[in-house]
Amino acid sequence: MLNTYFRVIVGFMVLLSVILTIYVNTNWMWFTVFIGVNLIQSAFTKWCLLETILQKLGVEK
Repeated sequence: MLNTYFRVIVGFMVLLSVILTIYVNTNWMWFTVFIGVNLIQSAFTKWCLLETILQKLGVEK
């Protein structure tokens, strides 16, 4: 269940940042870069802040 929530939230954040980049300001693209870097970092360290937050909110693995 955690994996499902994680994918939905990250997907929503990427789409939101692209929409904000197109309609508000191109600097919102840095938010997309931030998300990508965090995904790469979590692949190597096996730790992700979003997963920790979701677990503290009671989402089961």
